[in-house]
Amino acid sequence: MDEQISAARRAWTVFEPVHAVVYFAPEARSHFDAAGLKGGWMGYFASRSAAMGPVAAAVVVATFHNFQPAMVERAIPDAWSFATPERVLEARYAAVDAILRRMWGDVSAADIGEAAELAAQATQLLQPDGRPLYAAHAALQTPSEPHLALWHACTLLREHRFDGHVAMLTGYGVSGLESLVLATAQSHLDPAMLRRFRGWTEDEWNAAVASLQQRGLLDTAGALTDAGSRLHAAVEMRTDDLAATIWNRVDPQARERLHTILRRRAMQLEGEGGIAYPNPIGVPRPA
Repeated sequence: MDEQISAARRAWTVFEPVHAVVYFAPEARSHFDAAGLKGGWMGYFASRSAAMGPVAAAVVVATFHNFQPAMVERAIPDAWSFATPERVLEARYAAVDAILRRMWGDVSAADIGEAAELAAQATQLLQPDGRPLYAAHAALQTPSEPHLALWHACTLLREHRFDGHVAMLTGYGVSGLESLVLATAQSHLDPAMLRRFRGWTEDEWNAAVASLQQRGLLDTAGALTDAGSRLHAAVEMRTDDLAATIWNRVDPQARERLHTILRRRAMQLEGEGGIAYPNPIGVPRPA
C-alpha cells in the first residue's frame, strides 16, 4: 500500500504543474480575452468548466469546491453570453499550445511524444464514477499534436485526482472553505493570500476557524490539534489511495519513465512566465 501511495503522490507532483501552467502563464489571459471573456477569473472559471457545457454557477461552485459562491457568480453564467463553451475550449488549447512552445521550445521532441503515449495509456485505466470534472474532460477529443495530447492527459489525471479529493473531504464533513483553513494550518500557505484567491472574506474565514475549533480540529491559536492532524492525514491518504489504483496497474518501468520525462518537463515550467514557488494555490514542486 505504501508503495502504491508513494507512486500516486509522486505522479501528482509532476502532472499537476504541467496541467496548472495554463492558470499562470500570460498567454492564457490574452487568449481568453480574445475569445471575448472579461477578466482573468472569468477565463479561469469558464475554461475549466467549459467541458461540462454552459453550466450554471452552482455547478461550478460544487465541482470546484473551495471558491466563495459570489466570486463564481460574477463570472458564470455571464461567460457563456460572451463565448460558447466550444470557443472557450479552443482558446484554452490555443493558450496551452503557445505556453508550451515558449517554455518547452521544440514541442516535437521525441520525449514529449513518448510521454504523451505513456500518459494516455495511464488515463485509459481511469474510471468516471463520481468524478464529474474528469468525466467531462475525458469526453473531449484528444489533440493530435503530442505536446497538447500530453497536456490533455495530465489534465485528465489532475481532475480525476481532484474529484477524488473533493469526495474525501465531503466524506469527512469538510467544506471547501474549511479545507482551505486546514491547508493553511498544515502548510506554508498564507491565509490572506488564499482568501484573496478564493474570494472569502475575513469574517467568513474566521467563522470557519471557529467551526473547526468547536469540532476539536484546531486549537485556540488556529493550529492543528492531534485530531485535526489525523483528519488531514486521513483525507490525504485516502486521496492517494484512490489515485494509487491506476498507478499500481501501470507497468513499473513505464511509470518511472513517464515520471522522469514529466519531472524534467514540469521543472521547465518554473519561473517567470510560468509557475513560481511558493504559489497561491499550492501547486506542488516536481519531486
